[in-house]
Amino acid sequence: MKVLFVLTMLAISLTGCDRAPAPPPAVQPPAVTAAPVPPPAPPVDDRLPEALKLKETGKPLEARALLQELVAATNANDQALAALGEINAQIILTALPAAEKVDYTIQAGDTLGKLASRYGTTIELIRAANHITGDKIRVGDRLRIYQGKFAVAVSKSANTLTVTDAGKFFKRYRVGTGQFSKTPTGEFKITTRIENPPWYRSDGKTVPFGDAENILGTHWLGLDVRGYGIHGTWETNSIGKQSSAGCIRLLNGDVGELFTILPVGTPVTIHD
Repeated sequence: MKVLFVLTMLAISLTGCDRAPAPPPAVQPPAVTAAPVPPPAPPVDDRLPEALKLKETGKPLEARALLQELVAATNANDQALAALGEINAQIILTALPAAEKVDYTIQAGDTLGKLASRYGTTIELIRAANHITGDKIRVGDRLRIYQGKFAVAVSKSANTLTVTDAGKFFKRYRVGTGQFSKTPTGEFKITTRIENPPWYRSDGKTVPFGDAENILGTHWLGLDVRGYGIHGTWETNSIGKQSSAGCIRLLNGDVGELFTILPVGTPVTIHD
């Protein structure tokens, strides 16, 4: 019986020896978390360095065109605005050709005053652009006259004065405005232009230009609101602050440039 039992168990153990062993259970690979894909880098706008290079190599008209595109398309940074302002001033104050300029041959009876009135500009700008000293002009001479459509916007909170020409950015200046928001807001225009202005104090005293007490600097651009205007100052540390009695003050060099550029009738907007 023992032999029979052993043989039986052997037969059972060999049954299925020709079958493949059962495969081990599949092991799942660990989940792989994909790394986040960074957003695409914004395109590099190379117009500013290109414009600055054009400016440095004596191509102001090409530089201006590029900077005007940049300023119109984006919120241009201070460097772009400053460069465009410098180029615009260079073009307007010299005899460089520009689309805004008219070539004119002097006729009998012409004067600088008549030409300035006809073309909506200033005598000072005609002089500067054409290297004229004094008022003498000769029949047959050719002048290049800039026809601008200037407007001024003053921000009291930012203490800036921005000039536009035909709606386009022209140049920005730092200014001082009135203490305690005394500078009036609204729509005004330039009505008077005075070089080397006297100062009429509130007590009735007249302080002549050149007197240390005269606070008006080298030039005055009066507005059509009594007692207020745009003027220069020798107090350079007052620029960029609300520091005046209500007028808008600039460095003397800056107000001199505005005096040259802006004719009577130029609109001036002042806002908070």
